[in-house]
Amino acid sequence: MKVVLVAAVVLIDVDGRILLAQRPEGKSMAGLWEFPGGKIEPGESPEQALIRELQEELGIDTWASCLAPLTFASHQYEDFHLLMPLFACRKWKGTPQSREGQSLRWVRSDNLRDYKMPPADIPLIPMIRQWV
Repeated sequence: MKVVLVAAVVLIDVDGRILLAQRPEGKSMAGLWEFPGGKIEPGESPEQALIRELQEELGIDTWASCLAPLTFASHQYEDFHLLMPLFACRKWKGTPQSREGQSLRWVRSDNLRDYKMPPADIPLIPMIRQWV
C-alpha cells in the first residue's frame, strides 16, 4: 500500500475565521472543501512543503516559525494511505488568492461541518474547533 505524505494548514485570520479551498474540477475529490496544502516532495520537511504550497496556491508567504503543529490525519483510502500533518498559522504576508482555479472561503470554526470535506479531514474538525 502506497503512503502519500501531505501537509495542510489551518489559516486563521484576525477575525478567527479559517480558510477553506474547494478542490477544482479534474482533480480527485473535486468539489470537496479542504485545508490548503499539498504533497511533501522528496527532501522537504512538512513546513517547507507548506511554505511552497501556500506561495504556489494562494500567493502568500509564511515562515516555519509561524507554523504550529496542531494534529494529524492518518486515513486509508481505496488505493493509498494518507498521512497528513496539520499545522495552524495566524501570520502570513499577502492576501490569499486563488492561483489554481480553486474557490476559497473564510469560515467560522462552528460552520466547518457545513462544507463537504474529504474523509481524512472530517475527524480533524473537533480538534480545530477546540483550538481556534
